[in-house]
Amino acid sequence: MHRLIETLPRLRRGHPWLADVLLVVLVAVPPVIRPEPGWRPVQVQAVVYAALVLPLLWRRRRPVLVAALVTAAFWAQYLGHVWGQEPGRGAVALAAVLATLTVRGLRRAAALTVLGAAGCVVLWIPAWQRDHGGPGARGAWLTPLAVGLLLAGAWLFGAYVRARRAYIAEFEHRAALAESQRLALARVAVAEERARIAREIHDVLAHGVSVMVLNAEGGRLMRHTDPTVVDRTFDVISATGREALDELRRLLEVLRTPDTDAPVGGPASEQGGTGESLAADLRRLLARLDTTATRTRLDLHGDRDGLPADLTAQIYRIVQEALTNVVKHAPPDTTIHVRVDTGTEGRGRLVRIQVENSPGAGAGAGAGACAEAVPEQPAPLLSRGHGLTGMRERAALYGGSVDAGPAPGGGYRVTAVLRPEAEPAAVTP
Repeated sequence: MHRLIETLPRLRRGHPWLADVLLVVLVAVPPVIRPEPGWRPVQVQAVVYAALVLPLLWRRRRPVLVAALVTAAFWAQYLGHVWGQEPGRGAVALAAVLATLTVRGLRRAAALTVLGAAGCVVLWIPAWQRDHGGPGARGAWLTPLAVGLLLAGAWLFGAYVRARRAYIAEFEHRAALAESQRLALARVAVAEERARIAREIHDVLAHGVSVMVLNAEGGRLMRHTDPTVVDRTFDVISATGREALDELRRLLEVLRTPDTDAPVGGPASEQGGTGESLAADLRRLLARLDTTATRTRLDLHGDRDGLPADLTAQIYRIVQEALTNVVKHAPPDTTIHVRVDTGTEGRGRLVRIQVENSPGAGAGAGAGACAEAVPEQPAPLLSRGHGLTGMRERAALYGGSVDAGPAPGGGYRVTAVLRPEAEPAAVTP
């Protein structure tokens, strides 16, 4: 029985004509066609009976037309006294049509059908009174009352089915909307995670490879004039490559672990994110660019404690990416000045970062544009502009911003402001 209850709705949805046939069978059986005194011949009864029942097969496609046909047949039954004063199957067919109109929400057609049936029943009452015992006979009122109750029940049933279908449709709509929102949030989360991974890999590879290329080309130029520089250059290349591999390995380990809240950043985040570790990482970062310690300068100000580990990682990555731009675009003899002010611990604390490089000899546009090629100088590294976008995304994680452009005295300057009190937010790529 339970399986039958589950199967019937599927059959009705897949084969709606089965319900129409079943309705016609229920309305038509048992038939009222038989020879009786005062009734019309059997042939006339059959024609009127078919006019009342058969249109129900098309009630889904033409509900208003079917209602008009059935109402007309009901009136023909009364005017022609086909079954004498008996309503026959006319009232049942009208009830089926009325229920269909109500389910479809065709209120005007339903009201006209009720009025048509009521008019016919009102006109029928005198004949019933005459044939069933005079004005006081109960049978003259029982039949009209039964017809009225039948039509009222059909109306209520149609209203119930319509309300239930509307409820189910709204429920399904909300479920589909919730599912689409879930999928949209999942796609956004995947896009944010891809952007975060791309940003980290870009910073690790772009900086490490740029530094190695710069030192390799510089060592090649200096191998005939100062061989000792070549040894220091190879040490920088080796250290840079090892550190890049370590960061990539750590990044892959974070991606493989189920803990998605683990910080993903520079070496500062790996060491706990303290101010001293950040300072050491920045000094090591600058040392890789300047083995003689004559072209770079680092100024650290403010309290170095109380900073979130992820925030120190973002500071490190912003400085790293700004230095990567210097390596790619600035002349070889440019000087670099890095200022990091971590502010004072407390409400309204701001972290300010500034990376500025000088124009260098013979460079008019600074780090924002490629220097003119000179003999025996390596060609500038190409860039697709993802570095500045990545820095702005990192600053936006803490409600900050990044400004980049030519410095007043020449060269190029990158300035970033971060707010440690801001909750880390997701950045949509």
